[in-house]
Amino acid sequence: MLSADVRQIEMADHGLIGELYLGHADAAVRLAYLLTGDRDVAEDLVQDAFVRLAGRLLHLRDPNAFEAYLRKTVVNLSNSYFRRRRVERNYEMRLHTSGESAASNRSFEDREALARALRQLPQRQRAAIVLRFYEDLSEAQTAEIIGCRPGTVKSLVSRALEALRKEIPGREWSEER
Repeated sequence: MLSADVRQIEMADHGLIGELYLGHADAAVRLAYLLTGDRDVAEDLVQDAFVRLAGRLLHLRDPNAFEAYLRKTVVNLSNSYFRRRRVERNYEMRLHTSGESAASNRSFEDREALARALRQLPQRQRAAIVLRFYEDLSEAQTAEIIGCRPGTVKSLVSRALEALRKEIPGREWSEER
């Protein structure tokens, strides 16, 4: 009997969320659009807001407050959207500027020689080098991905750098990041 009651509540919630969507979605999209300036992003944010609020419908103390909850959720999601975009832009700028300075210091031939030397390394050593220096992961993170201990990562990196030194002499190779 209890499961039938729960099922009726769930069905009522599905109907309720549909009614709430029809009644409030357009205004929420307008709000999100004014906050973001992008219609597609605004629609995504509103959909996310409804998904978040759908699970809380039973817990609303005042059902008439849904519009305020929705508005607050849309504002919070738009803030999160812009925060995420700022982090992405900063990362891309760092990547772009570091890539430009590194590229200007090395010729195409140097990069090709390095790529060839990396391909000659055993798989685990290559993975350790790429994860540590290209992906900029810690020894612990690298160890977790490779499936070994951090000390093994140190050993793999050390052996890989030694092999690279022999393959490409005259280049500065450091185990420090």
